[in-house]
Amino acid sequence: MSSSSSRGAARRLLALALAGPVLALSACGLGGPPAADPAETGGGGTHLTVWFPGTNATEIELVTETIVPRFEAETGATVDVTFLDWPDMSTKLNAAYVAGTAPDVFGHGPAAVADFVANERLTDLGPFLEQLDPADREDMAAALPGGQVEGTQYLMPLSLQASLLVYDADAFTEAGLDPDQPPATWVEAKEVARELTERDGDRITRAGLLLPSHPIGLQQSFATLLYAAGGSQISPDGTRATFASPEGTQVLDYITDAYSGEQAVAGSLGHDLSTLPPAQQPLVTGDAAMMIATAPQVQQMMSADPDLDLRVAPAMSFDGSTPPAAFGGAGPGLMINADSPEQELAWEFISYLVSPEVSVEYTEGIGAIPMRASAADSAYVSESPVLQAFLAAAPDMVPNPNVAGWVQVRDTMAQHLEQAANRKLPAEEALSQAAAEVDDVLARAR
Repeated sequence: MSSSSSRGAARRLLALALAGPVLALSACGLGGPPAADPAETGGGGTHLTVWFPGTNATEIELVTETIVPRFEAETGATVDVTFLDWPDMSTKLNAAYVAGTAPDVFGHGPAAVADFVANERLTDLGPFLEQLDPADREDMAAALPGGQVEGTQYLMPLSLQASLLVYDADAFTEAGLDPDQPPATWVEAKEVARELTERDGDRITRAGLLLPSHPIGLQQSFATLLYAAGGSQISPDGTRATFASPEGTQVLDYITDAYSGEQAVAGSLGHDLSTLPPAQQPLVTGDAAMMIATAPQVQQMMSADPDLDLRVAPAMSFDGSTPPAAFGGAGPGLMINADSPEQELAWEFISYLVSPEVSVEYTEGIGAIPMRASAADSAYVSESPVLQAFLAAAPDMVPNPNVAGWVQVRDTMAQHLEQAANRKLPAEEALSQAAAEVDDVLARAR
């Protein structure tokens, strides 16, 4: 791709204002030729359309100005790249499928994969993966399960994602705590947070511990602590909710108590910290001493203030009675449209992006956790204690379930969790109501 055409691809960025509803993809109205069997296609395609989710300027520039032009030069293909705002991705894909104009390759988060599979929208990537060397597949072993539905690979993750406890070492030192000894459990983290919390009368001026508490963040905070307590969100067969449990009540009370009452360690319940610029993040401004954060958030905060001494705690147990666990796993990835006539070229593009060198280049460019274990030897990881800590936690990462209807399940959970966090309902009652609704969603999605 010439520099002018790649700039044109970047200009095709779509930043639409419509809210993206839960996937409601129809099984009819598909356009284009029938899906090709990867084992039978002969390849030879020269043009590919690709939709990426998100409007991160750094990612757009990296993909459209560097990675795609290099792929085109090496293959002779042309790639038409469009970036869509996350809330619009599902809506636009649904409309494109119905109109028969869906892209050959598109990206999304793992939470949406099962809905696409249920509506026969995706190509089974298993035959392609079988062509890879076993060592190559093993190198990606930590990421691959997050792109599977009932054991079949449909999404190739481009990175790993995780949420871990991050803390300001200087705040620990000032409070008489050892920054080299982070909390070992979430119960201990609450105790440490009380020592780190600062107040001006009844107002908290520095939070000892911030847990994401906007709707999706609240569900992820709940999942983080629930997994750490040995609980689960959905039954193994994906048919019923399991979070309305003693473990669920315990961790929801933990979250609620963190934001209210005499022992509160945080304010600003419901605020979406993920949207704040790095320089305005609470650990940067001194408004928090500990918080749950992702690897990109931590690296961006450290870039915003190079004097910050931020540390990442290992994955933790809730109270020491269960193995450590952390919310995480496969990050957003790419899928192949089952209707695309360019199956081989589509896989060639995806495999190029997840190849060892390009995968590290991509994740380094966006500040994410590499999806390959071999990336630990790269300068990007070996020179970053933050990334080393997140990669070390990879075996303890537990993702959201890949079941049809999950996006609606997640949003339903968030609504009821919010009721409890604001003390409008007791935790046990909120979880019981949420479980009843979730069971109905799961039944209708099957």
